[in-house]
Amino acid sequence: MKLHAVRMGRIGYAPMLALQEARHAAVLADTEPDTLFLLEHDPVVTLGKNSGLDGFDNLRRTPQELAAMGIELHRSSRGGDVTYHGPGQVVGYPIVKLRDGEKDIRRFIWNLEEALIATCADYGVDATRVEGLRGVWVGNDKVAAIGVRVARWTTMHGFALNVGTNLAHFETIVPCGIHGRGVTSLEALLDRKVALAEVEEHLARHCARVLDRDLCPDITTMEGSSIPRGSADGLTR
Repeated sequence: MKLHAVRMGRIGYAPMLALQEARHAAVLADTEPDTLFLLEHDPVVTLGKNSGLDGFDNLRRTPQELAAMGIELHRSSRGGDVTYHGPGQVVGYPIVKLRDGEKDIRRFIWNLEEALIATCADYGVDATRVEGLRGVWVGNDKVAAIGVRVARWTTMHGFALNVGTNLAHFETIVPCGIHGRGVTSLEALLDRKVALAEVEEHLARHCARVLDRDLCPDITTMEGSSIPRGSADGLTR
């Protein structure tokens, strides 16, 4: 089985969600191959299915304050609580049809964590799992978050690895609803610039390996600005 990696560039949350949903349907129907979208999002806070009754429990800013900062707010069908996406962060959306012998959601999440840990190791960063918590950590700080949805054994949503992210934007939320822990990035840990395109190459290779797929020889580039606007609703209050 093949994994087709697609580099999207920078794209808003709503149009990317619409593209995810379309590709999910196509992968489920076997009209498109398993796909890994790699991208940066415009600044956005997303609320996962575990984010409370109204979704605002772990926001430290009102929707109006977020909007004034240029940060959108969206509900999401992924698992997990609240998180932030923005420039300088590599977001990966694996749209993968889990076959016989692969239908284990915990194992799928473990595999994504493994790909992220391996990517960090490529840069000399010793990232690990933390018992009882999702994502990838360096000490007390999260460097990568994971939140997925699996419908009819086909996955969507995925992971976000902080590379050169504006970490101050995480102060607008309680990241993933976890108190007493922080966030970090590869650039903060290494004290140098890191090329996003290079990180995407590492992630694509490691995702293909842990998911037991053959990575297509080239990463396709699809500019986010060319994607039609989706209909996903933003949030106001």
